[in-house]
Amino acid sequence: MFEKFLPDLRVDSVFDIDLDKLYAEGYRGIITDLDNTLVGAKAPSATPELTHWFEKVKQAGMKLVIVSNNNFHRVSVFASPLNIEFVHKARKPVGAPFRRAMQMMELSPEQTIVVGDQLMTDVFGGNRQGLYTVLVLPISITDEGFGTRINRRLERIVKRRLGKTGLWLEEDKTK
Repeated sequence: MFEKFLPDLRVDSVFDIDLDKLYAEGYRGIITDLDNTLVGAKAPSATPELTHWFEKVKQAGMKLVIVSNNNFHRVSVFASPLNIEFVHKARKPVGAPFRRAMQMMELSPEQTIVVGDQLMTDVFGGNRQGLYTVLVLPISITDEGFGTRINRRLERIVKRRLGKTGLWLEEDKTK
């Protein structure tokens, strides 16, 4: 049951995703969360490093759509200056916003990656749609809202359960 919360890949940040490798494996699009995945939940715009990463995504031959549970204003202020398409008020882990993003990119589940910082919304929602899921570390936990803090508590329970089965191994980040 808890396997649906298990990401296919865990990395520190989006910058650690090997875009060329994933492209070679047949992936052509990225559905990404916004808050605490790309920038902190209170950051209004992309950092220069993130803008460069968006360019690398394009250069790798991949499309990108932001799918966020946040409101139109928050997501559009971030995405519109970058000419990035988005789905707001997504209600992840509901499947419809993931399917809508794939439709926007004209891609199938087999060609699509989901990147996010939450097991309960991004990973669970992506896995339910048969997508390749990538979990990143949250950028700024102190900026998170009430609902996300509840999700983080549930995540700890899921991680403990997965750990007991040997499916979730805490990696030593000091190596």
